[in-house]
Amino acid sequence: MRNIRVLLEYDGSRYDGWQKQGNTERTIQGRMEAVLERMTGHPTEVHGAGRTDAGVHAKGQTANFKVPEHFSAEETGEYLNLYLPEDIRVTEAEEVPERFHSRLNACGKLYRYRIWTGKKRPVFERKYLCGLGHDLDEQAMRRAAEYLVGTRDFKSFCGNRKMKKSTVRTLFSIDVRRDGEEIALDFYGDGFLYHMVRILAGTLIEVGEGKRTPESMTDILEAKDRQAAGFTAPPEGLCLMQVDYGAAGEERKHQAAGKQRWQA
Repeated sequence: MRNIRVLLEYDGSRYDGWQKQGNTERTIQGRMEAVLERMTGHPTEVHGAGRTDAGVHAKGQTANFKVPEHFSAEETGEYLNLYLPEDIRVTEAEEVPERFHSRLNACGKLYRYRIWTGKKRPVFERKYLCGLGHDLDEQAMRRAAEYLVGTRDFKSFCGNRKMKKSTVRTLFSIDVRRDGEEIALDFYGDGFLYHMVRILAGTLIEVGEGKRTPESMTDILEAKDRQAAGFTAPPEGLCLMQVDYGAAGEERKHQAAGKQRWQA
């Protein structure tokens, strides 16, 4: 069997998330597995690096799966693109070592949350922006982000209140950037809890609105209580941009650490 790794992009607007579910056929994983079963003649399990939620998009999702030896990576990628819906596309396909696993071997993930502060979202970008409709204080948001970077217990930012596993994660960097009426939040970390990025985004939005102070991030972290953090921002503004492995991940983490020291 060949272990194939693919890089994917998809518009999550009409899907119920990445992970296959028994009550819906509208998942990215489910659509991919259906096409691969058609190609190989038997069920094929697809492992994704990140389980994006319903309505969340991806430009750099990574997935891997096993196919019989007579299917090359190139043929597999072409077959997937031939039969997948127009809103899911394979941009790269390659054979990787047998033990490679998209989620377990990932060392860094970059998520971007886009906010439109103008009165009405641009027509052709409306499905990929959170339409806020009023301005934000991005300087306050940057100061708040500094309190969240590092290895922390992010239980207050976890949407699963029954979470029994560790809620400790490492955020290597949070970048807050403005481009006209758009504010983009880039979160780079070793892993993320259920709804974590959207709750972080919602909390930073509340800081930008003056409803919270940057310094209050410390109290939120210490509370370890979902009620202490801000609202869960809508899914349409969120996109999985990139998943890093090996040397690429280490280099990005090094760059993030250097940037944080410079900002300090």
